[in-house]
This record gives sequence, structure tokens and C-alpha cells, in this order.
Amino acid sequence: MSFPPYPPTRYDGETGEVDVQLRRADTPPEVTYSSGVTVDYLATGASTGGDFGLYRWTFGPGESGPGPHFHRTITESFYVLTGAVSLYNGTTWIEAGVGDFLHVPPGGVHGFKNILGEPASMLLMFTPGAPREDYFETLAAVSKGLELSDEERAEFYLRHDNHWV
Repeated sequence: MSFPPYPPTRYDGETGEVDVQLRRADTPPEVTYSSGVTVDYLATGASTGGDFGLYRWTFGPGESGPGPHFHRTITESFYVLTGAVSLYNGTTWIEAGVGDFLHVPPGGVHGFKNILGEPASMLLMFTPGAPREDYFETLAAVSKGLELSDEERAEFYLRHDNHWV
């Protein structure tokens, strides 16, 4: 009998450990954009040992979200929880509803927007767990009036592996 290969062993103990993290549903979001979008840090790259980052995006009634871009170092996946979100699949914007999932490998052109202007929410996951929190927080500050020079903006996007198309 053959089995598909698993990743290398990362825990060598014999009895297991009590080492879990719980984030309660009533925890306030970590980031709020001027558009009303909120971002909850469900699991950060730091809290998962770099394995993944998982975030809940909650869109308000206004149109918001990034246009087409790609990443060189991370995958990005989207799972719609409520409402409808417009996802760019590299060629066209598609309306994704509750339960729809989109996975984007490194280099895959993608984007997401709340084009319909109705409340919606989705899970957003990055693998491996890049430190996206500074990216989200800085963009929220920019949405509220923080100004970046062209040089600062270019360095910011490069540092956070965000390449616009």
C-alpha cells in the first residue's frame, strides 16, 4: 500500500501538547478602512509559525477593494461567507457568492472588490504566512489621509510583494 507523501515531521513528541489559540467571535476587528471595510486577524503568519495567515474581510455598503495585482512569494485564497464579492480571475471580474472559493498561486493576477455595494464578508488566506498586517494597517491609514511619496509607495508595495498590473 502506498500513501501520498506528507511534509517533513515538525513535532517529535510522543504525547502531544496543549498549544491552541482561540480568537473569540466578539473580538473587535484590528483594522477599519475609511470605506467601512473591517479586517479581523484570525491567524497571522506570526501566530502560525509562518504557515499561513487567515483574515476575515467585512465589506460595508460602499464599493471597495484592490484592482488586479499579483504576488511573487505567496498564494492567496478567498472564501465568500456572506453576500457577494467580485473576484478578478486574471481575465475578468466574476461575482462570487456564499460558499464560492478562489485560489490564486504565486504570479496569478487577481483582485477583489465589493462592486455591488451591498454588505458582504469573506475569508482571505495567504500561504505561507507573510506579515500582511503592516500592509493592511498602512493602507487603512492611507485611506484616512496618510500621504506617501511616490518613492515611499513604490517601496511599500515592493516590500509587501504587491505588484499592480
